[in-house]
Amino acid sequence: MHSTLIDSRFLGGLFSTEAMRAVFSDTATLDRYVDTEVALAVAQGKLGVIPAEAAAAIAKHAHGIELDLERLRRETHNVGYPILPLVHQLAEGLGEAGRYLHWGATTQDIMDTALVLQIRDALVLIESDLQGVAGQLRRLTREHRDTPMAGRTHLQHALPTSFGLKTAIWLGMAERNLERLAQLRPRVLVGQFAGAGGTLASLGERGLDVQQAMMSELGLGVPATTWHTARDALAETAQWLGLITASLAKMAFDVSLMMANEFGEVYEPFVPGRGASSTMPQKRNPISCEVMIGAAKTVRHLAGLALDAAVQDFERATGPWQAEWVALPEAFLHTAGAVSQALFMLTGLEVDAQRMRKNLDSSGGLIVAEAVMMGLAPILGRNEAHDLVYAACRVSLEQHRPLAEVLKQDPKVVSLTSAETIDALCEPQNYLGSTGKMIDRMLERGA
Repeated sequence: MHSTLIDSRFLGGLFSTEAMRAVFSDTATLDRYVDTEVALAVAQGKLGVIPAEAAAAIAKHAHGIELDLERLRRETHNVGYPILPLVHQLAEGLGEAGRYLHWGATTQDIMDTALVLQIRDALVLIESDLQGVAGQLRRLTREHRDTPMAGRTHLQHALPTSFGLKTAIWLGMAERNLERLAQLRPRVLVGQFAGAGGTLASLGERGLDVQQAMMSELGLGVPATTWHTARDALAETAQWLGLITASLAKMAFDVSLMMANEFGEVYEPFVPGRGASSTMPQKRNPISCEVMIGAAKTVRHLAGLALDAAVQDFERATGPWQAEWVALPEAFLHTAGAVSQALFMLTGLEVDAQRMRKNLDSSGGLIVAEAVMMGLAPILGRNEAHDLVYAACRVSLEQHRPLAEVLKQDPKVVSLTSAETIDALCEPQNYLGSTGKMIDRMLERGA
């Protein structure tokens, strides 16, 4: 039975990925619980806290025990958590060694550590696709370093820019999110083992030794203190996912607008039938963009839920912890879908440089009015040059004539400068400022 968007057999492939679903599947979750229990037993066996033979048996056989999932479901509903029901079945299957399973641990130790193991796997998946996105953006930035287009503010022509600068800005967001990941990992990939009250009292003087050895077995960081109710690292992880999807959504918003017929400057990759309408054969809807924007909205809400879940009471929470069970897996699942869609879109993005130039020229030169003003300012002074060009722009708009033509027929302008200078000032390619240098600087940073 599939009842959520990300698990849907019809829509799930759009909004998440099989690889990420596998990380947070029931099977993987149970496996990570068992991994954690085994690591605890192995650590305790090495330290002599439990018999070495029992630890060896647990390590050898625990993953091979066939679980009664219906019994596990039934007992979990009764207990409220899955660890005690799981330990019951594992212990039964382990025989004498089962007496030493879960020694000194508490349910949240196992579930938190298992979640961190899942997060570790999930971060690898996100990082791989995000690096792919950065690679495609780097390629587009190089290819379109000098492809001029209209820069727009408030949805109107502002000044000329280049498509390469636009993709370089997107690239900067992707690379900063990769930098944040490197900073995040040491804070979040920390295991949990602190016992019932967070004090490890049940293990006497051996508690911290066991904790150290257990985390070594799992390849996780050792916590300075218990974090049963200190959830900032998990909340930070959700915020990072929110930043990734927000960055992708900004890019998707731009691309979806540029795909509009009135712009026609870029298009998502052509695949027969993709983005088609059930009634309008001409449609080519921005499907990847729409998924990315929708995912960003969803993950922002889940990031907020993770922050809310971080507000917990005393040494063990009464409800906020359970909210994380929703927030973290679903945030990863939707982020994986968004990054995957971005990688698909960018890999085959169709860029129409001719249409960009046509749109750039569509205002008849008005987009470079500032260039003309700044060109005349040394002669007339800035204010007078502004007023002169403003008046010329009004004539250009009202009479639907190119700005250069209007200026060439203005006696005052003609007396001050040549027709060749006017043409040069009205050429958008000549007014790209530091665009190329900024692009080069961005590309050099990742070289």
